[in-house]
Amino acid sequence: MIRLEQITKSFGSLQVLRGIDLEIQKGEVVSIVGPSGAGKTTLLQIMGTLDRPDTGTVCIDGVRVDGLKERELSAFRNRRIGFVFQFHQLLPEFTALENVMIPAFIAGQGRHEAQASALEMLTMMGLADRASHKPNELSGGEKQRVAVARALINRPAVVLADEPSGSLDTHNKAELHQLFFDLRDRLGQTFVIVTHDESLASITDRTIHLKDGEVVADNITQNLGSVQFSLGPLV
Repeated sequence: MIRLEQITKSFGSLQVLRGIDLEIQKGEVVSIVGPSGAGKTTLLQIMGTLDRPDTGTVCIDGVRVDGLKERELSAFRNRRIGFVFQFHQLLPEFTALENVMIPAFIAGQGRHEAQASALEMLTMMGLADRASHKPNELSGGEKQRVAVARALINRPAVVLADEPSGSLDTHNKAELHQLFFDLRDRLGQTFVIVTHDESLASITDRTIHLKDGEVVADNITQNLGSVQFSLGPLV
């Protein structure tokens, strides 16, 4: 699903990524961990086509994206990749439903189709009754679920999350972590999550450790079979 080969990235004289080789399979939930400055977010941005590597190749869902032109890249990103950030980044003037609809509009869907898809996503998140509420009328957990629904509306192959539970309390963190696994099981997406949260990293299928711009460990979790995940209210 995702294949990176010899990825390097520098900002001025600072080399952030030093020859990353990485392959992530379809349907995996993978966490990326490491100290601040290890290159985690830069790597995620390159996976998400938000930034280009200095050298190396990036293949996502069978497409080599590092050579695409900007317009092709934007279209690919909109349809194949979903993003969830630490802070929900919802537009305050729009309702939950309208926020979720935005990527569908960008993809060229008509209003009726986009609205139906957005309501389906919000229903899956347990938020159908909050569809007409604006972000300032939602709790922190509800806002993050709306952000997840927005990331999923175009049914992307890959969902990339950068510290998605960093702004949530302990209860809502646990619920959001469960949500990722339940969505993977329902929809088949691949999830790549940058996190400092050890409880999340411990339950992902794999944990990739970065240090000084290099992969220093790639661990497969052994105890997933005993963990049960289900959607619950995130309030």
